[in-house]
Amino acid sequence: MNQIVSVITPAYKAEPTIITTVRSVLAQTWPDWEMLIIADDGADYEKLLADVGLRDPRFKFLDSGKIGGGASNARNVALEQLQTGYAAILDADDRLKPQKLERAVAALEHHGIVTTALDVMDEGFNHLRDVGAGPDRTLTPSQYKWISVSMDSMLVWDTSKADGRYDLTMSNMTDLAFLLQLYRTVPASFHLGTPLHDYIKRAGSMSNGAKTAAGMIASKTTLLDRLGSGYYPLASADGAEGIEAFLHVSLQAEALYGAALAAKPGLLFEDHLEPMLAASDLSPF
Repeated sequence: MNQIVSVITPAYKAEPTIITTVRSVLAQTWPDWEMLIIADDGADYEKLLADVGLRDPRFKFLDSGKIGGGASNARNVALEQLQTGYAAILDADDRLKPQKLERAVAALEHHGIVTTALDVMDEGFNHLRDVGAGPDRTLTPSQYKWISVSMDSMLVWDTSKADGRYDLTMSNMTDLAFLLQLYRTVPASFHLGTPLHDYIKRAGSMSNGAKTAAGMIASKTTLLDRLGSGYYPLASADGAEGIEAFLHVSLQAEALYGAALAAKPGLLFEDHLEPMLAASDLSPF
């Protein structure tokens, strides 16, 4: 089987960060990859990388066809051109740990979707916390969000078993909406509990501004409505009940986060949410 991993990286005003991102892909212990860099701003990222000595025939440079069209549109441009057996998502300000692709490919021998724990960092790459750390395990869709409580961009999947496109109508939670599409044909994912993906939490995403909070609430509500209507026909026998329960608790957390953040500046949403999940009697575990 074609075990090349297409690493999909949309780039919008990514000049300050993308060099570090690309270097993390070059440092992978799994050599069979290609990196699809999709410019969403008209920038010449091939020249930018070449100017600092980063040239590799595995780099593929695409254009989104728009200026500021958004990461979802840019990712879809790459998804339409995939010719490899596996694919992975990597934002232009995040990084992969060196063994990310190697361990994911090994797991994909037996699973259609692989997720990994996250090393959540600030913009200076200072560790903030882990998300989803623990044992390696198989997770049904109903179980998944109770382990990976935030961010869903660490996916690696078998393109012969699962397919999807990013939703251009949603402002937030597009990674989870995409994963729910993959779950239509794959009943469970395999979660690597070692943090293998550096997720950079931007200052704006930690401020809980009115626009950010409103976007998150709207998108979570949309997902709940869709799950209730059968919009995502999941292959799993246990259905979507656990995802719906998670979203209900998460919406409660959104409503309380502003006050909690004011009382404790710098409070991460994950640290606010996890005690509420632990106290809930809706957990699928």
